[in-house]
Amino acid sequence: MSRTILFVGAGIEALHGLKRAREMGLHVVASDMNPEATGFAAADDRLIASTYDIEASVAAARDYHRTVRPIDGVIALGTDVPRTVAAIQDALGLPGIGGEAAALAMDKLAMKERFRARGVAVPWFSAVADAASLRHIVAVEGLPLVLKPVDSRGSRGVLRLGPEIDLDWAFETARGHSPTGRVMVERYLAGPQVSTETLVENGRGYTIGYSDRNYELLERFAPHFIENGGELPSRHDEPTRAAIADLVEAASAALGIRTGTVKGDIVVADGVPHVIELAARLSGGYFCSLEIPLNTGVDFVAQAIRLALGEPLEQPAIAPRYSRPVVQRYKFPAPGRIVSIDGVEAARALPGIAEIVVSKRPGDLIERPTDSNAAAAMAIALGDSREEAIARAAAAIETIRIETVPQ
Repeated sequence: MSRTILFVGAGIEALHGLKRAREMGLHVVASDMNPEATGFAAADDRLIASTYDIEASVAAARDYHRTVRPIDGVIALGTDVPRTVAAIQDALGLPGIGGEAAALAMDKLAMKERFRARGVAVPWFSAVADAASLRHIVAVEGLPLVLKPVDSRGSRGVLRLGPEIDLDWAFETARGHSPTGRVMVERYLAGPQVSTETLVENGRGYTIGYSDRNYELLERFAPHFIENGGELPSRHDEPTRAAIADLVEAASAALGIRTGTVKGDIVVADGVPHVIELAARLSGGYFCSLEIPLNTGVDFVAQAIRLALGEPLEQPAIAPRYSRPVVQRYKFPAPGRIVSIDGVEAARALPGIAEIVVSKRPGDLIERPTDSNAAAAMAIALGDSREEAIARAAAAIETIRIETVPQ
């Protein structure tokens, strides 16, 4: 009987991973609260349970494991649910990062405290009890600072504080995005930011993906942090990339992650990398599933699946075979109700376009972007040079026309 892998989350971003698992000859199970989730089309079996409901997910997995067929590994792609994944792994006696590491990864304040205690470079930070405390911190530390919920996802409620920002509004906005009502602040370090994707095996990190995060729209959407895709390979030189890889490995060890996958958000300030956050999961945004394979030739998701199953990494397979320019860009329509979407097939037909994803439909309401999930469409482009890939991604985004009417 073939081995069985459970994907926690069956959204559209998990689809590539689910397909890849089936290509590897695995029996694929997916769980999601949405019976119509896109990823279910690529699964052999489905479990209906919210990815954020740990007890329900564990109960569904345990029942399937006992009555249908044994589950050999659990993984999540594009879904920030390490506690759910770890709980299922622990309940079934499967390999994984463990509950403590998962809990730390979901609590930005506890994570930063652990990093500071273990000597991992991070920006200065502090908990914020209320708006009055925030005003005191600003008076002492100065600006700019970054205010964020302690336990939210996808840059929701994350704000860059400048002299023009109402601090009472900022505190309430950040707290409103925290399930536990907790807020923290940290120093804003000016410098390029890099997304990383790392396989960790027996405490050793193999950082395969380095993407320069694109914040060209930062001022347009201020004070919110809205990323407009990224660019691979990174512009950073080899010594800087090596320092980033060492930092991610140290951060993983500080969280207690011995084997698994981690996604890093790194800022390089004055030539020194610092950890902004570390996620104990495979990344979303097609970074691990499309961009890294296109950039390096490494089948990152397949190797992550091997780790989830307790199998060793295939060393030759994790060595990059080339470094091809890959660029991702997003489409942010004008706020309003979508009345039409055109040009999608024309965009797909443009030279060098590797993927087009449209996440909105006519009738959907477009709000003013306040977090990284606000895009309505996405393009990934290849090129013989970085500049060519950037131009091709931009052309695809311009070709997609999304008309809205004000509401």
